[in-house]
Amino acid sequence: MKAIKFYKAGGPDVMQYEDVRLDAPGPGEVRLRHTAIGVNYLDTYHRSGLYKLPLPSGLGFEAAGVVEAVGEGVAHLKEGDRVAYGAGPLGSYAQARNMPASRVSKLPDSIADDTAAAMMLKGMTVRYLLRETYKVKAGDTILWHAVAGGVGLIAVQWAKHLGARVIGTTSSPEKAALAKSFGCDEVINYTEENVAEQVRGLTGGKGVPVVFDGVGQATLDASLDSLSPFGLLVNFGSASGPVRNFDAGTLADKGSLFLTRPGLNTYVETDEALQANVADLFEVVGSGAVKIEVNQTYALADAVKAHEDLEGRKTTGSTVLLP
Repeated sequence: MKAIKFYKAGGPDVMQYEDVRLDAPGPGEVRLRHTAIGVNYLDTYHRSGLYKLPLPSGLGFEAAGVVEAVGEGVAHLKEGDRVAYGAGPLGSYAQARNMPASRVSKLPDSIADDTAAAMMLKGMTVRYLLRETYKVKAGDTILWHAVAGGVGLIAVQWAKHLGARVIGTTSSPEKAALAKSFGCDEVINYTEENVAEQVRGLTGGKGVPVVFDGVGQATLDASLDSLSPFGLLVNFGSASGPVRNFDAGTLADKGSLFLTRPGLNTYVETDEALQANVADLFEVVGSGAVKIEVNQTYALADAVKAHEDLEGRKTTGSTVLLP
């Protein structure tokens, strides 16, 4: 079968589309034939070397597909089942693969394959951020950076479903209009406006109790300056580069603030936690409360182009590779 592999860290062109041997599934595993594969900014961190991996390596954490073979000891899945996964292990950029069956979830009929591939990692991320890292409740006002991206559009809808007011940031009028069409209450264009000043103006000078920031270093100061006293900055990504050389005393100076750097793997470390997360995600998507926007599709063989467009900020919503 064909898969994407890379042998050295670097730009999109280090990815190679090549033949890979796939053995029969072992005990506790299933073999999946992928029908759609999710693309996430996290994939660029692995490919570029920002997050170190043993090389050579595959890429990708999420996909949807069909069970083609079942290993010994697997009882909850059978051949022909439609399934999806979103928490690894690494290697979803492939036509087929073997997966630990306990990390795979059976898809309900109400969710299409491309939707599932586009929503698993991003949706599971939003779920832990909004329901565990900071438990968003009705009446909260939250700030979400890069609100027109795949994670951001899911987050806007889920936060509105919980009764929150959402302020978002983005880089263009077109992306702002997209975010508003998904329910974002206010959108700040960070290329033209001072984010913290706008947030203060929109909150009567109070600031917000929580900022969800997947951008990283470039938005750090604006995020901190947007928080109310005792507020929480949730830095869950590093699209502009990781936060470095941070002085913890800044948190005291700006209002006894809190800063956390969470990751999905910790929140879904056990199979039980993973399936609880997925059940919530399937519920909000299946009910229509959260709609998944697949705005770009590429052939698996064109993964280089997909990464170029993603890093060039030419994409909105979710991106899917078709094997």
